[in-house]
Amino acid sequence: MPVSKKICVVTGTRAEYGLLCSLMHEINSCQELELQIVATAMHLSPEFGLTYQQIEADGFVIDEKIEMLVSGDTAVSITKSMGLGLIGLADALDRLQPDLLLLLGDRTEAMVAAQAAMVAKVPIVHLHGGEVTEGAIDESIRHAITKMSSLHFVANEQFRQRVIQLGEQPGRVIVSGAPGIDNIQRLPLLPRDELEKSLDFSLGKTCFLVTYHPVTLAQNPASNSMANLFQALDRFPDAQVVITYPNSDAEGRQLITQINDYAASQPERVMVSASLGQLRYLSALKQVDLVIGNSSSGLIEAPSFGTPTINIGDRQKGRLTASSVISCDESTDSIVAAIDTGLSAEYRALAQSTANPYGDGNAVSTIVRKLQQAVPKSLIRKPFYDID
Repeated sequence: MPVSKKICVVTGTRAEYGLLCSLMHEINSCQELELQIVATAMHLSPEFGLTYQQIEADGFVIDEKIEMLVSGDTAVSITKSMGLGLIGLADALDRLQPDLLLLLGDRTEAMVAAQAAMVAKVPIVHLHGGEVTEGAIDESIRHAITKMSSLHFVANEQFRQRVIQLGEQPGRVIVSGAPGIDNIQRLPLLPRDELEKSLDFSLGKTCFLVTYHPVTLAQNPASNSMANLFQALDRFPDAQVVITYPNSDAEGRQLITQINDYAASQPERVMVSASLGQLRYLSALKQVDLVIGNSSSGLIEAPSFGTPTINIGDRQKGRLTASSVISCDESTDSIVAAIDTGLSAEYRALAQSTANPYGDGNAVSTIVRKLQQAVPKSLIRKPFYDID
């Protein structure tokens, strides 16, 4: 019997875990692979819902829990959190001795995990590289992780070419699609009445699902943009509103205060959740009339349901979008106009017929097959690929 390859997955947020969940289940069920899990950052924070409990409720064993979040809402606190995370992840990798480290995306905790693995000579497998989000520091983090990684799984050919442009060997850049879309096919989603019962909240005749994160490269305070968004929502007084918390980026806690105050002012119409969990969030994506905000889920998962997305501001600027996505600026009038368009019968019909550019739900099988074939020691050295 061959020795299993140890695949260590690091996750720090509810959204990231939601994208990884199906892949983690598949790795866990594969005899040739051994799953290791490191939970950190927002997963361990009561403020953000202690979402590590959802990982355990899904049947996974968490091998390491690394506290890293420094209380604060500034660039200094984020940077200090990264320092704590780097120390904790260095120790965790030394204890776990994985063969491969698997990371998704562009969060600061993924960055420090990549740094620790690179120094420890643990080859990194990176998901969702090659994408562009010009309004956030995530853009630089994502490309930096690409340069520290040895094996890349990207959502489409455009992103593959961008990763190769960064000097990565073409044979190590595989188009798999987005693994989060696999969850949509795997999970038995809740029908509308069961979702309402689980939320203890009526979705009404019209319902919006809202997630707005700080735009980390913006010049204007995030609180101003959030206030504009609330003013826009108030132009649709008959619509019910479900709001989920932002990430733990700079200014994120200030937005949470605004969100809670807004919900408290109209509790029958607005509900807030620190984390809906994967099943309820995906079920909500299917049941609501619009997804509003600047979360990547509105661009990656929502098109698979034919649900229109109102993409506000520059946080996702440059990212590939389906025809179901309406982009607008952060002014109240622009948001209102976009919502009006998204609610129109013509646009809803267009959204229902749109193709999702992030894949068709077969990413997990592609990734697991390549992980089974991978020879970790051969991945440590990275010859630079010159496109000329």
